[in-house]
Amino acid sequence: MQAQNKDIPTVMVKVFNAAGELVGPAPSHKLIKTDEQWKAQLTPDQYRILRHAATEAPFCGLLLDNKTPGVYACAGCGLPLFSSDTKFKSGTGWPSFYAPIAEENIVEKSDDSFGMVRTEILCARCDGHLGHVFDDGPAPTGQRYCLNSESLTFTSSEDVAKLADPAAQVKPSQSIVLAGGCFWCTEAVFEPVKGVLDVESGYSGGTADNADYETVCTGTTDHAEAIKVTYDPSQVDLDELFKIFFTIAHDPTQRNGQGADRGRQYRSAIFYADEAQRQAAESYIRRLEQEHTFDKPIVTTLEPLTGFYPAEKYHQDYARRNPNQPYIQAVAQPKVEKLEQKMGDKLKSGAASD
Repeated sequence: MQAQNKDIPTVMVKVFNAAGELVGPAPSHKLIKTDEQWKAQLTPDQYRILRHAATEAPFCGLLLDNKTPGVYACAGCGLPLFSSDTKFKSGTGWPSFYAPIAEENIVEKSDDSFGMVRTEILCARCDGHLGHVFDDGPAPTGQRYCLNSESLTFTSSEDVAKLADPAAQVKPSQSIVLAGGCFWCTEAVFEPVKGVLDVESGYSGGTADNADYETVCTGTTDHAEAIKVTYDPSQVDLDELFKIFFTIAHDPTQRNGQGADRGRQYRSAIFYADEAQRQAAESYIRRLEQEHTFDKPIVTTLEPLTGFYPAEKYHQDYARRNPNQPYIQAVAQPKVEKLEQKMGDKLKSGAASD
């Protein structure tokens, strides 16, 4: 893998440590190489499939009939992708699995090639083409991850410690749960920030049994639309995240709403995980009040984090995936532009043009 560089994008993935244990999610730099470098590293078939989304002939892959217990990793970067525990015989001619070893390690992308709409699956770390996922798999997921053998390497269970990854030794990341109106918008503001490793939309303040979009939208639960910001404290500290939250991401003087979004589910809140986070939030709010940053009182509530429940899949990365949606253009985009104007030097390379 290439040398660590703060300007290289980071992904949160699960990896094996030296003891052969799957750990994480841990921050790992994307593996970015030139076309010539990929050609030098990969076999011709691997290059054709991983880097140019080709497909190997059915019933020809060397891993199709492999029954040895172990782990299937990316042939491009070594990221663990699938386990023999979820492998099944699909009869399609390609290695098939009903679940990845970790959802974080797989990226799904719409593929409309060949006159049909399919869901392509890629390695989260090197963007290597793996295959496609279909909704005709067995229980418990009902999914069939259809893979190319050439996209994978296999390591037996007894040798899985050989997959030990440097990311397993990276200093642990930290996270903070924030609520400031529609999570589409707050997520969009934090994603470009350098040192922010992951932003996940979800619900906090209520219980698991009513943590779904339809119920939360009624405003009758204790939940708020929230985001879980996972960050590298060596690159961005909590004060910088609070600055973005209070002065860019939302208006902390609006009670139970942001703009046209009204209801307790849109309240301004910080859900603190421990006493240190509570004290840091209190201190920052006190500073804003002493500096008279706002003309009206700050109404942000500080609430203990009793749970964070990820939102439905279609809500994740919503603004990035739907840049032309009217609400995103009217509400989220101006906030992102404000972020670029005020904190351009704190953003990831190329974030402004993503």
